[in-house]
Amino acid sequence: MAYIAITGAGTGLGAALAEEYAKKDNYIYLLGRTEDNLSIVQRNIEDAGGKSEVILCDVTEPASVKEAVNKMEHLDVLINNAGIGVFGPVQELDSTDITLMMNTNIKGTIYMTQAALPLIQPNGGRILNIISTAGLRGKVNESAYCASKFAQRGFTESLQKEFEDTNVDVTAVYMGGMNTPFWEDSDHVDNPSKLTSPMNVAQYIIEHDDGRNEIHVSK
Repeated sequence: MAYIAITGAGTGLGAALAEEYAKKDNYIYLLGRTEDNLSIVQRNIEDAGGKSEVILCDVTEPASVKEAVNKMEHLDVLINNAGIGVFGPVQELDSTDITLMMNTNIKGTIYMTQAALPLIQPNGGRILNIISTAGLRGKVNESAYCASKFAQRGFTESLQKEFEDTNVDVTAVYMGGMNTPFWEDSDHVDNPSKLTSPMNVAQYIIEHDDGRNEIHVSK
């Protein structure tokens, strides 16, 4: 049994990853800011015979991250999944939204990684950073979002260099849009229901989670 921490585990891909990894006899730490959402995921896991624990955590706050990790006795895998998207023409983007997105997508990934490494390194564990195809190429009306994801990609590739001669594996995960609550406050996607389900993406990630440098989700 592996101990797996997933940020942004209350909805979307994070919830799907939590439920699917739990089916593999893993213990899941469910990290996020909204206890009600996390509790629903925990109930789904327990109803299926799995084991999980809810840990409230704001990845943008180093103190919150440290407190969350301190509650974990063991940790083998960290999945940096928490993310926010702000879309639209660059001249129309709100500075507050940009700051929150950068703090979540970039700083949150860095803070979680820093805090988790002391637990992961002794076990020869893994870090998976959920980046999306926005970290591979620029897209219309996604300038700031792509900037955050390119930064996350750079951080991930640098970690791979830092740990290439150690027992820690770091994986960059690239996938397209999914039918998740990510789009609820945005008109960037006309019909999210046409996008693939987070469960399909989660299953693909788990099937290919073997320590490789990159996972490109083809579903």
